[in-house]
Amino acid sequence: MEDFTLYLKLGLYHVLDWQAYDHILFLVALAVIYNFTNWKKVLWLITLFTIGHTITLTLASYNIININIEIVEFLIPVTIFITALVNIVTLKKSKQKSSNINLIFAFFFGLIHGLGFSNYFRMLMDDTESKILPLLEFAIGIEIAQVIIVLGILILGYIAQNFFRVSKRDWVLVLSSIVIGVVIPMLAERIFW
Repeated sequence: MEDFTLYLKLGLYHVLDWQAYDHILFLVALAVIYNFTNWKKVLWLITLFTIGHTITLTLASYNIININIEIVEFLIPVTIFITALVNIVTLKKSKQKSSNINLIFAFFFGLIHGLGFSNYFRMLMDDTESKILPLLEFAIGIEIAQVIIVLGILILGYIAQNFFRVSKRDWVLVLSSIVIGVVIPMLAERIFW
């Protein structure tokens, strides 16, 4: 039980760590286009990200993949930038199309984000014979933390749109623009070539 809470907390803190805010930025960019009426899609969004993240962590834990961390650290803000930019570009397009794009982004970009944590997780798992249970425990922690973050984003969106009468379009535009503004310096700092 002690190991369960260790890996669960590790997953929680991996997402909720304010110093590693790239995960939170990505969740903001993914979830800003949704509201509470889309709760099923939001759950899929979170779960698809966790699945992608866990797949690459699993592959790295078993030394099946090993990718240069500098490339991955650059690709993480690229995924955030792309997601926020697509939100802005698809504002006038159908809601269905843009939300489906974010579901695809959640899975494939989750693969990249998982690689960002893979070296540390591999070192943590080196002495562990059975890696599957800790990986699942870590994934549960990530899932819970993502639910917390996305729930916060949905609540803020609800308050902004219903109490302050901010249009959905403006809400998506402003938050996506803020995410882009924060992520551009990250891109510049992490250029690896």
